[in-house]
Amino acid sequence: MNNQLLVRDTRRRPVARGIRPPASASVKSAQRALAIIELLTRTERPLTFRDLEETLRYPRSSLHGLLHTLLAGGWLELHDPSRTYTLGIRAWEAGKAYLRATSLAQRAMPYLSRVRDAMDETVQLAILDGRHNVYVAKVDGTQRLVLASEVGRRLEAHATGLGKVLLAGLPVAEIDRRLAGVSLERFTPNTITDIRALKRALDRTRRRGYGLDNEEYTMGVRCIAVPVRDHTGQVVAAMSVSVPTVRFDARRRRQALPLVQKAARDLSLALGYGPEPGA
Repeated sequence: MNNQLLVRDTRRRPVARGIRPPASASVKSAQRALAIIELLTRTERPLTFRDLEETLRYPRSSLHGLLHTLLAGGWLELHDPSRTYTLGIRAWEAGKAYLRATSLAQRAMPYLSRVRDAMDETVQLAILDGRHNVYVAKVDGTQRLVLASEVGRRLEAHATGLGKVLLAGLPVAEIDRRLAGVSLERFTPNTITDIRALKRALDRTRRRGYGLDNEEYTMGVRCIAVPVRDHTGQVVAAMSVSVPTVRFDARRRRQALPLVQKAARDLSLALGYGPEPGA
């Protein structure tokens, strides 16, 4: 589902309690795979196949298939000769990424709020995961027409200003690796779907220090995004201000860019970034 513009409605509505989504709304195999990971997360010792089978009560063939998939993805490890299972490197990486994103989001809120207060528009922070940018923090203005996005949402990086900034922060060889054999999805008539054109856009983003989304993911929404760097100088996140096209005139753009640049720079300094003089 694409980002959308919506009209803010402040009317209170009754909240339904105790209602669960129908079973058809979830994928059984995904639920079972998550249950295996959750069980190993709670258990302080490695578990055998029999341990998992007796606790989870899954059919043997299904459990074998789930374990094989999780092992192949690095979410589990199988230890010989005990033939026991533990969490794998991907689970550790996910946990570390979660802690980093949570800490970063908390640190970023005053800087996002500063831009929001000055412009009364939506301001967001995102990190890169593969070829997607993931929102980790967001503040909304009081305008009735706002951007319908949410923390935790993943968007294709090639179609967003945030994503272009995050991709542009990677080494060229890593960009080539992530885009190899990829078919870029079109979301609007303005979406870049040619790999060579995207690489040119990333080069422009890198040289000028900010990225643009010209109604490339959602018609009616434009965005300016800038990098956030850590103490090593690496781009660890991107900050953006999103404005409905009907409000994004030349004056608004001139206002937005220095505001978000200053906020991102101050956040970078708070994260330990210390650029060379004159950089």
